[in-house]
Amino acid sequence: MELSVLTIKGEDTGRKVTLSDAIFGLEPNEHAMYLDVKLYLANQRQGTHKSKERAEIARTTKKLKKQKGTGGARAGSMKSPVFIGGGRVFGPKPRDYGFKVNKKTKQLARLSALSVLARENRLALVENFSLEAAKTKDFLNILSGLNLNTGKKTLLVTGSVDKNVVLSARNIQKVKVAVPTALNTHDLLNTDTLLLSEAGLETLTQLYTAAE
Repeated sequence: MELSVLTIKGEDTGRKVTLSDAIFGLEPNEHAMYLDVKLYLANQRQGTHKSKERAEIARTTKKLKKQKGTGGARAGSMKSPVFIGGGRVFGPKPRDYGFKVNKKTKQLARLSALSVLARENRLALVENFSLEAAKTKDFLNILSGLNLNTGKKTLLVTGSVDKNVVLSARNIQKVKVAVPTALNTHDLLNTDTLLLSEAGLETLTQLYTAAE
């Protein structure tokens, strides 16, 4: 598959780059993608939920009424879950929702996500660019020139961290900037367009070629 290199104004430079089939031409593995996305979402959970069980409730343990003859069920403590304010049965406890996914499975998942984007023609390649200052307006002009509707999700991958680009994009809804080493399957599948800079594509190719 070939991608035309565009300028920041959306004009064709006349150059084309051939994408590696080892990265963008795989048969997507849906289960690997599922596991990696599930792990990502699990790691976003704080897991700090907590409710008190009857042993943790500060209430009297004095017997409320006599055992027999009241016509009601026997009761011995206000800590009982059957009373309002009593302990909760099998309530939530602090926990870590994370689980283990093998390194190769994670890599397969990300390569599968990249291949899905390539199959669905949701890739765009732009020449390397930088911003002189952190201005959201300048970044919006670039998106407009590339005909990327700001109402849709765009993931820009650059070769290295460019502070001005990151600061210019962070206030724009549905736009995210990342470097190849920080890409994850969730973000790749959750974008409408993967916008690669030339340096970003080169770094991405080197990263996954070296990992084989």
